[in-house]
Amino acid sequence: SRTIIKEYRVIEQQERELDKDLASLRDMPAETEDGARIKLYVNTGLMTEVSNSMTVGAEGVGLYRTEVPFMLRDRFPTAEEQRKIYKQLLSAFSPLPVTMRTLDIGGDKQLSYFPIDDANPFLGWRGIRISLDQPEIFHSQVRAMMRASEGLNNLRIMLPMVSDISEVDEALSIIKKIHADILEEGVEVAMPEVGVMIEVPSAVYQAQALARRVDFLSVGSNDLTQYMLAVDRNNTRVSSLYNSMHPAVLHALQQVVDGAHKEGKTASVCGEMAGEPMSAILLFAMGYDALSMSATMLPRIKWLIRHSSISRARKLLSEVIELENPREIQERIEQTFEEMGVADLIRAGRE
Repeated sequence: SRTIIKEYRVIEQQERELDKDLASLRDMPAETEDGARIKLYVNTGLMTEVSNSMTVGAEGVGLYRTEVPFMLRDRFPTAEEQRKIYKQLLSAFSPLPVTMRTLDIGGDKQLSYFPIDDANPFLGWRGIRISLDQPEIFHSQVRAMMRASEGLNNLRIMLPMVSDISEVDEALSIIKKIHADILEEGVEVAMPEVGVMIEVPSAVYQAQALARRVDFLSVGSNDLTQYMLAVDRNNTRVSSLYNSMHPAVLHALQQVVDGAHKEGKTASVCGEMAGEPMSAILLFAMGYDALSMSATMLPRIKWLIRHSSISRARKLLSEVIELENPREIQERIEQTFEEMGVADLIRAGRE
């Protein structure tokens, strides 16, 4: 209706004005008023998104969805096709780090030429499970990634949907063997950092053990919330129960970053929580080293960090972590944002 169209045009204008105000932050660090620093990365899956990522001052790529090029084809891309795609991305961001997630299909991400018939796809054959069961796919992809990093060495590899330590041990063995083979061929490539995505409860409870084996941990907050709460976020009957501010999710997130830091490793978040101001401030307070989000949200999160203090953020976290209701948590954060004078970040488009 005309009324709805008018309302959305108002929202669009408010968003445009806010983004214009934030453009000046491009080359400034995400640093609080009291000197605390956090890195801000972007999530991407298409080369067309790279230029936008660079204009907002991203410090690297926290999540490159390698399944996107697979989904845009009617067959598996060859190793050389993959190498060229990865090379473009690594070159565009060099010398900044680029974290490439290995093929993450299954669940709600399907390939027409590689059908997966699972009664319950979100608990079935997906992510690292497919890679280890189909080693030729995994081998080809990791090899293409490493060859693409020749002369750049800004590649990081991330393993998705890990639920068991043995999966990491097996994947690391394969990755190290591929690296050794490439060196024997005379290609000088540094061994990339390897990390694990924390998306399921078992990985939360073994975060420290996982961190002991890899170089970094990165939380996929969308799936973690879904699995922690046993809620299919795409199911309209229960989607109202999906809430990343649920106390159980917040406690899980704290456990992950604590586990990583105990082993001297970094931890980041690359799900939607990283780009949402109300949750980003809590992740910052928890001690996460980096947040990765859409290019659109990055300036807003940077502005929030620069108008905050780590002491204020930690005080807020200590208050909400004791609350038992997600709605109470959200209301407390909204109140704090009002007191801080940053409420515009969550009020854009609201009257």
